[in-house]
Amino acid sequence: MTYSTAYALTAEQIIRKAEQAAYYAGDDGSSLARIIIVDQQGRKLMRQFSLLRKDVIENGQQTGQQNLLVMFSRPTDIKGTVFRVEKSNNIEQDDNRWLYLPGLDLVKRIAASDKRTSFVGSHFFYEDVSGRSTLLDNFELLDSSGENYLIKATPKQPESVEFSHYTVQIHKQNFIPVTIDYYNQDNKHYRRVEAIQIETLQNHPTVTRSKVSDLISGGYTLMEFRNVQYDIGLPDSLFSERSLRYPPSQWFK
Repeated sequence: MTYSTAYALTAEQIIRKAEQAAYYAGDDGSSLARIIIVDQQGRKLMRQFSLLRKDVIENGQQTGQQNLLVMFSRPTDIKGTVFRVEKSNNIEQDDNRWLYLPGLDLVKRIAASDKRTSFVGSHFFYEDVSGRSTLLDNFELLDSSGENYLIKATPKQPESVEFSHYTVQIHKQNFIPVTIDYYNQDNKHYRRVEAIQIETLQNHPTVTRSKVSDLISGGYTLMEFRNVQYDIGLPDSLFSERSLRYPPSQWFK
């Protein structure tokens, strides 16, 4: 029996399940990732990094808070760059984000106003990497007749983002967001995020290949994940300010 036939879910319930499936599978996890950036002229750039993620759990329950650590290994000019996120579960408190630039030996705090800007030159935004909090938007279920739910999201603080709204298609069986389409203030469709390949790993549906397209310029970025592992027992101490300058290399395999 599917969720669609068992009972009708609200837009908020569907979105919470999608957030759980996309960003909170297992209590922690690690993976290797490669991004290929293709500009409007077809020129390509590649970047490779490792990612560690751990949920904050209190009294056996997920709090919605999450820690994230990303370390770049290729190409040489960005090797050793580290991105750290403390994800909040409070709409009044934005996520904390830092970027360590080894060439400058500089820790740069990513301002809240920059969270929807390019992540290391790609078409992904900083906010895409850790996930946009579902607390920031209002949701409306537009269609549930096909294999995907179609939901419209409108920001609660429109002055804080570049889009007027977005629509997301969420698979009814695994609740993975399949496509997210963004529209600007002129209702022009300008950006798409797609899950191109989904695999079931350790019983968790996992996006192993995704794509973000700039529909105005024609450029896009592919992101591919491998060696994905869940519930590996990452210690809390990994996600510290010290790990920006001294990343825990034994966990970045």
